[in-house]
Amino acid sequence: MRILVTARESMSKDRTRSINALNALVRSNDLGIDARKKLTPVQIEEVSRWREREEELALSIARAEAVRLAKHILDLEGQLKTNEKQLDELVKVSEAAPLLEEKGFQAVTAAKCLVAWSHEGRVHSEAAFACLAGVNPIPASSGNTVRHRLNRGGDRRLNSALHMAAITRMTYDSETGEYVEKRRAEGKTDKEIRRCVKRYLARRVFRILNAPALEKKVQEAA
Repeated sequence: MRILVTARESMSKDRTRSINALNALVRSNDLGIDARKKLTPVQIEEVSRWREREEELALSIARAEAVRLAKHILDLEGQLKTNEKQLDELVKVSEAAPLLEEKGFQAVTAAKCLVAWSHEGRVHSEAAFACLAGVNPIPASSGNTVRHRLNRGGDRRLNSALHMAAITRMTYDSETGEYVEKRRAEGKTDKEIRRCVKRYLARRVFRILNAPALEKKVQEAA
């Protein structure tokens, strides 16, 4: 699973880099496609099907490179889909399987959480897991103002997974939405609210991943 997560990160960066390069290329060369905005998936697929044309050498070279980039992007997207399918299969037979039932969590985010947690006993407490994820509150009070700021440290891959889960819950989960509105009414900023949601998710993830070991200890004690 760690190999798949690392490979996915590499492929995602490569895809983003290739998309940016393709956008820059079609904007700087008149290749007959509207590139005033970021190219859509449909446009990228269209570019991948371009054929050679009778045109000046500079445009011919630019068109050939655009086709190469578009095909590479589509190939990476296929690899990413396969990667996600493999992660889903592995997560479903691991300690992280219950995470798939949690709102905001899918195979990729669950896998990132499991890889960071690793195994029972590696992280000794919820607070330590929150610190590992970089979601523990850091005091940033001044005078009569009491506040906390975001932690820029920790495992950024795990932090990213919790961030995406938090964004999803804040957008689509009604219960989380009510919490967000309540905190806004208290004067909290969106960043502060998001930090609180991520801290809650870190606690939830830690408890879910440690549940099998805890249940085993209870059975042994009984």
